[in-house]
Amino acid sequence: MSLREIKKYPAKVLAKRASEVGDPLGASMQRLIDDMVETMYAAKGVGLAAPQVGVSHRLIVLDTSAMQDEQGGLIVLINPELAVLNGSVQSEEGCLSLPGFTTMVDRAETVTVCGLDREGAEQSIEAEGLLAIALQHEIDHLEGTLILDRTSFLKREFFKKQLKKQKNLSRTP
Repeated sequence: MSLREIKKYPAKVLAKRASEVGDPLGASMQRLIDDMVETMYAAKGVGLAAPQVGVSHRLIVLDTSAMQDEQGGLIVLINPELAVLNGSVQSEEGCLSLPGFTTMVDRAETVTVCGLDREGAEQSIEAEGLLAIALQHEIDHLEGTLILDRTSFLKREFFKKQLKKQKNLSRTP
């Protein structure tokens, strides 16, 4: 296992739809899963999508158990799809690919997500609370959507200007 670099906005891999995983049991896929899990925990995140580590595959890992007294543990989903969405909730979200940026996002309150686990077995997860939000957030990454895309034009432009300033400051000798 090894830590992977988390891609930051505006990396192109974050803006495109990820490809279906054809061989979920292959050694390279299993290594990617292990690396993503290690990277997510090291970054103190609750979820990570493969595009965030530069791999355009439909793969997510999540563990919300350390936050808000959530139960559960590590979840690995290959080719996840949102099957059922109910209700509406607003949540404040951040993202490992957008350090320092948070925004309110409208999400479904409860979801059912289907996909494969790391052994290739079909999974169906019914979720609410933080897990439901995290699942939707990570699946957004697989579609090339960031929380930045779900915010107002004004807030998005402000973030982009701040990012440009930071880059310019880091280039000044």
